Amino acid sequence: MNDRNKSTELETVPCEVCLKEIPRTEAQTSEVDDYVLHFCGIDCYDKWQKENADKE
Repeated sequence: MNDRNKSTELETVPCEVCLKEIPRTEAQTSEVDDYVLHFCGIDCYDKWQKENADKE
């Protein structure tokens, strides 16, 4: 059985801006209109915020 391998695998999510795979536990999130966006860091979050400021 490979139960031990499953426990050591990290669940990852793509950054909303650069699409870099990041561990879910380290992702910064922004809850927007009933869904969650994940960002690898403050730089990507700031970029996303600036790009979406015009859409509001």
